[in-house]
Amino acid sequence: MGDGRWRTAGSALMRVVVVWAVSTLTMLALAGILPDFQLQSDDGDTITKIAFTAAWGAGAFGLLSALVWPALVRALLIVPALVLGLLVFFLNGSLLLLALRLIPDGRGAADPQTAVVVAAVMSAVASATSTALAVRDDNAYRRRLSRLAVRRRRRSGTDSGRSGPPGTVFIQLDGVGHDVLARAADEGLMPTVARWLADEEGHRLTPWRTDWSSQTGASQLGILHGSNHDVPAFRWYEKETGDVMVSSRPASALELQRRAVARTHDGGLLTLDGASRGNLFSGGADQLALVLSMAARFGKGRRSRAGYFAYFSDPANAVRTALSFVAEVCREIGQSTRARMRKETPRIKRGGLYPFIRAFATVVERDVVVAAVIGDMFAGRTAVYADLVAYDEVAHHSGPDSRDADKVLARLDRSLALIVKVTEHTPRAYRIVLLSDHGQSPGETFAGAYGLTLKDLVRAGCGLPVPRRAQRTPSASEARDAVRIALHRPVDAGAEPLARPSDPVVLASGNLGLISFPDIRGRASREQLDHSRPALLGTLANHPGIGFLLVRSERHGSVVLGRGGTEVPVAELVDGEGPLAPFGPGAAEAVRRTDTFPHVADIMVNSMYDGATGQVHAFEEQIGSHGGLGGEQSRPFLLWPAELSAPVAPDAELVGAEQVHRVLRRWLRECSGPQVPLSRPDAAGGADEADGTVRAVG
Repeated sequence: MGDGRWRTAGSALMRVVVVWAVSTLTMLALAGILPDFQLQSDDGDTITKIAFTAAWGAGAFGLLSALVWPALVRALLIVPALVLGLLVFFLNGSLLLLALRLIPDGRGAADPQTAVVVAAVMSAVASATSTALAVRDDNAYRRRLSRLAVRRRRRSGTDSGRSGPPGTVFIQLDGVGHDVLARAADEGLMPTVARWLADEEGHRLTPWRTDWSSQTGASQLGILHGSNHDVPAFRWYEKETGDVMVSSRPASALELQRRAVARTHDGGLLTLDGASRGNLFSGGADQLALVLSMAARFGKGRRSRAGYFAYFSDPANAVRTALSFVAEVCREIGQSTRARMRKETPRIKRGGLYPFIRAFATVVERDVVVAAVIGDMFAGRTAVYADLVAYDEVAHHSGPDSRDADKVLARLDRSLALIVKVTEHTPRAYRIVLLSDHGQSPGETFAGAYGLTLKDLVRAGCGLPVPRRAQRTPSASEARDAVRIALHRPVDAGAEPLARPSDPVVLASGNLGLISFPDIRGRASREQLDHSRPALLGTLANHPGIGFLLVRSERHGSVVLGRGGTEVPVAELVDGEGPLAPFGPGAAEAVRRTDTFPHVADIMVNSMYDGATGQVHAFEEQIGSHGGLGGEQSRPFLLWPAELSAPVAPDAELVGAEQVHRVLRRWLRECSGPQVPLSRPDAAGGADEADGTVRAVG
C-alpha cells in the first residue's frame, strides 16, 4: 500500500517535471523566434544561464496559471461571456509578464503583444503535454479522474462510493431527425451511436412525433416542464399585451417556463439534484449554465453564463477553443464559397456575421456544454439535461443532408464518445439517453421559389402596398440569440413596428406562418376577415406554396381551408384526407390541439409539403427548416439504454413532447428510485418566483 502511494507520488512528480521541461524548451524556442522576447541580459549570457532563466520563467508562469488564474476569472463575472473569451489571452499575457518580472536579475522581457502570443503557445503546449502523459498512462489517467471525482464529492459532502443508484444524462442533439441519425450511424459518421445500436444489450432507437409546432421552444418546454400548452410557434403575437413572444428571448422563455409550472404544479424534470446546460429552460435544476430563461432573471445573465467562466478558468481551454473557432469560421467561408461556385441549389446567403454565429454554435457552445456535463458527472449529479445546437444551426443554412451537416454530426459523435469515456471514472454509474427535439425538412425558401415573402402575399391579399423586391424574413436561431445574450445585446423580437393599427402582424416559424390583426379584438373570425379583407383567405389558400390554413368560423367553428375552396371543420378532420392528406398520421390531432390554444393566431398557415421529395418551403431564410407540419421535421428520435423500460407499448406511438416528458420521468424513477415529492406552488410562494422552479422538499 505504501509502495503504491510512493509510486503514485513519484509518477505525478515525474509528469510535473516533464511538463516543466517541455514548457522551458517552448519558452527557449519562442525566445529564439520572436525578436521582442528575450531571456538574457543585454550583454549576453551563457547557454546554461539562459536555460536557467527559461526554467524559472516557465515555472513561475505555471504556478501563476494554477493559483491566480481561477480566482482572476471568477472576479470577472460582470464581463460579457464572449468578451471574456478574448480577454483571456490578454490576461494570460499579463500573467506571463508578471512571471518574467519574477526572474532574478530582470533577465526576462517581452512586449505586451508578444507576451500574449507566448502565453497562448505555452498554455496550449503545457495542456497538450499533460494530457498526453495522462492518456498514455491509463492507470495515471484513471487515478487523475478518480482524484477529481473524490475532491468534488468531498466538497459537496456526498458519499465517496460508486455503489449508489445510477444517474442519467440526457443529451439533446438539436434538430437531428430520426432518419438522419439512423443514416449517420449506418454510414459510419457516428460510430459511437452505431456501436450502441449494434449491441443487443446497448441502446434502442425509436422516432417520436412532435406537436404542430415542431421547434425547440415547444418541444423542450414540454420535455423539461411537462407542458407546452399555448405555444403555437417559435414566435407569436399576443393581442392583450401587444407583445411578440420569442422562444429564444430570455424574457419570453422565462414567462413560458412560469406558465408551464403554473399549469403542471411541477418544477420540472430536473428538480431533484439536476443540472441544465445550454437549454432554453431550466427544467427546475439548481445547477444552470447557458440557460436562456435564466438570463432574464439576473439582469445581465450572470448565473446563466456561469458555464463560460467555469470553462475559461483554464487558459488552455480558451486557446484550444479559440483556434477551433477560427478554423470553423474559415471552414464555413470555404464551404459557402464552394457552394456558390458549384451553383448548388437550394442555397441562401451565408455571409455577414453568420460564419461567427456558426462557429459559436459548433465550437464554443459545444465545448462549454460538454465540459459542464463532464463536471456534473464527476460531481455525481442525479440528472443532467444538455442541448447541443451545432447540427441545427448548420442544417438551417447548408441543408439537413448536406456534407457540411454530416461533418458536424461526426464531431458531435466525438463529444458523445468523450462523455462515454468519462462514465468509466465517475463516482456513480450513468445511463446516457440521446434524443432530439425535432428534425428538419429540406426545401427552397418560399421567397426563393415564388419571388415574394409570406408577408408580401398577406399584404397583397389585404390590398396593402407591397415592396417591389421581396425582403428577407429574419431567420429564427437559438445560436444567434445565445450569442446576443453572451454579448449583453438585446434579442430582437422579430416583428417590425406597425405602420398603422390595421396592418397585419406576420410572423414565421420555419414553414409555419402566423397572421394576426391587432385591430380585431380577440381571435378574428373568417366572417370578419371576409368582410374587411375579402381577397385575403382565397389568396392564401389557393397559393401553390401553401398547404392549408386554420381559421375560426362563427358558423362552423374552426375550419381548415385548402385549394379550390376546400373547407373542412376542425372537428371533422381525418388524417390522409382533405387539405391534410399529404402531411401524414397525427396531422389532424396536432391541428385540433393547437386550435384550442388561447394565443393561436387569427390565421395559421402551413406551407406545402411534397411527400415524394420531403420538401417544404420555409417562410424564413432557411433551406433546412422546422416549425410546422411536413416531413422529417416532425420526426425526432429517442435513443435509450436497453435496460430501461420501453417508452410505449410495441403497438403504440410516442406522440408529443409532453408524453416524452412522462417517459423520461419514469426512467429517472427506474434509475434512482422514487423522486422526492415536490411542493405545490401557491399564492404564498410555493415556487421560486424568479424562475418558476418548485424546490424538492423532505
